[in-house]
Amino acid sequence: MRTKKKILIVDDSEMNRALLEDMLSGDYEIAEASNGMEACAYLRDHELEICLILLDIVMPVMDGFETLAMMNKNGWIKNIPVIMISAETAFTYIDRAYGLGAVDYISRPFDERTVRHRVDSNVILGEKQRDLSARLSDQIYEKEKDNRLMIEILSHIVEFRNGESGLHVLHVHAITELILKTLRKKTNQYEISPKDISLICNASALHDVGKITIPSEILNKPGKFTPEEFEIMKRHTLEGAKMLNDIPLRADEPLIKIAYQICRWHHERYDGRGYPDGLKGEQIPIAAQVVALADVYDALTSKRVYKPAFTPEKAVEMILNGECGCFNPLLLECLKDVQEDLKEELVVLSLGNAADKEIQKTVAHALKTDGADVSNRTIRLFEHERMKNKILSDLSKDIIFEYSLDPEMIELSDWGAEYLGLPATISEPRKSDFGKRVFRSEDFAKLLDDLKNTTPDNPAIVRRFVLDIKGEKTSCKIFANSMWADTEPPEYEGAIGKIVDVNDETEELNRMEQKANLDFRTGLYNHEAAKERINLLLGKGGNKKYALVMLDLDNFKQANDVYGHLFGDEILQFVADVIKKNVRSSDVAARMGGDEFIIFMEYKDSVLPQIERIFKHLHVSYKNFPVGLSMGVACTDGNIGYDTLFAMADKAMYVAKKEGKNGFRFYDEETEQKSKDKKERD
Repeated sequence: MRTKKKILIVDDSEMNRALLEDMLSGDYEIAEASNGMEACAYLRDHELEICLILLDIVMPVMDGFETLAMMNKNGWIKNIPVIMISAETAFTYIDRAYGLGAVDYISRPFDERTVRHRVDSNVILGEKQRDLSARLSDQIYEKEKDNRLMIEILSHIVEFRNGESGLHVLHVHAITELILKTLRKKTNQYEISPKDISLICNASALHDVGKITIPSEILNKPGKFTPEEFEIMKRHTLEGAKMLNDIPLRADEPLIKIAYQICRWHHERYDGRGYPDGLKGEQIPIAAQVVALADVYDALTSKRVYKPAFTPEKAVEMILNGECGCFNPLLLECLKDVQEDLKEELVVLSLGNAADKEIQKTVAHALKTDGADVSNRTIRLFEHERMKNKILSDLSKDIIFEYSLDPEMIELSDWGAEYLGLPATISEPRKSDFGKRVFRSEDFAKLLDDLKNTTPDNPAIVRRFVLDIKGEKTSCKIFANSMWADTEPPEYEGAIGKIVDVNDETEELNRMEQKANLDFRTGLYNHEAAKERINLLLGKGGNKKYALVMLDLDNFKQANDVYGHLFGDEILQFVADVIKKNVRSSDVAARMGGDEFIIFMEYKDSVLPQIERIFKHLHVSYKNFPVGLSMGVACTDGNIGYDTLFAMADKAMYVAKKEGKNGFRFYDEETEQKSKDKKERD
């Protein structure tokens, strides 16, 4: 049997909704909302089910125009056609509705034939638009993948002919990206957008394409060039630029323009002593300046037929000393800022996964900017529903609420709304009975502020309030999880939670309170819970000896960037499991967030054996990926508080990282001095 498509009717008049339902229910499934706020609440959870909306203009709480504005803000209007239904016939109303994205306008009183024809036509048009959008997404994906592959193939041909492994192109891409991102944070002098960074990085793959024209006996000569040979070698800059300039009908393409600049001028130098044109300073396009620096860095750190590979530290030293020509001082600052990241980035880079990574990044950017809204929102909504269902499955039926930030509203579970005697959808919750009667206003404001101050890594909170439950003052605990959009950086969207009477459900309460104290990804304590527990232990005194260990994974960024966030999550869980196996029940182990962990332990004579054991078990590879870690250790006899102890361990970890990573360092006077020196330099 054919599944009926669903239409959402939004009108504050029950009679009007009933009339429209009678007209359309034979062919469509009908959902109803009595105002725009209810409609938005419904769309957040059922967007993909709705094929069309019939929307009244004049309504309480949120009118039709405000609803259209909210649909535009959330992107719903792009894939759900909206027909306005209203007795208002003034042109100002009609024009405003169309201006906000409505596709049609039907005046009351309703004519059944008109309503049915308009609805059917717009449903069909909406389906075709969604189908075209999905096809466009697929075409963009294939187009961007093919474009990227062709660039990779062409650039690798050059590298293989040059006797290289093919990694030079990928290294230059990675170095260029890191330097450009740092430059963008440092200054707005060059007006570089994220799109520009992607374009320059892709174009960098063609920087040496002109070497195709250079005779192989010169290209692969192991010794020093003669003056005549060097003049021939220098021609690759002009030949590469000429190739790009001669591409028919493509000279105005942004990629070609940037690639031309890079090909021709990536051997120019800031003091004017480069080639082929002797450009000086800012005469050299910034794309060519950055790729020039990336090219030199990788050439120094890679083995060539005419030289061995230098260490990353030596390469940076040579560049800063001017041994490889003069570069933009601002870019040299960027190089110094990213040199540690570069070491990690290039260590884990391999031809296969790096090429695939860059293709995926290019495709993701194209899908984001070229209108693949259906695919992106489908993933977002699926994740939203998955998170909600997971949290709800952990909570028994009770007063469950969902808080939405935009538009700001509270949605109560059916049971909770009935029990409290409140509507299921509450607009302006801070001014409502829920925010002013059930809660005290100041308590409700504190709850919302606390939720907003959570993080994606530690989203859970537990708070105790005295609430007005059916006219009685009742001590309750609120268990809630914040919800975050999958954006960069993540954006707070709201929260979902449960109200529990402290006097009831003791066993469940204890279970949930323990769960709220744990990091959801690793099962270790979260930072706040660990801090509270450690402060209690330190406050007991008794001249006991304690150590706080702070751990930071050295290569975690590369795990996420190269292998994906799912692999990164596996590493976090792996590290957490190793920590659990190597600490005692009396120790406190926690995930700080990101890739940082802490361990708090009591010891008698020396803590060194415990530290060495933990380091040994963590200094391993996971699925051939070098985990690596730096550890800072601070010790106390219980005469200082957690914050001071934490600061000491943090300083020791910083010194361990600066000394080459993959090691541990105890806090002492030397680490304190090095930390002070860093602050003075900063």
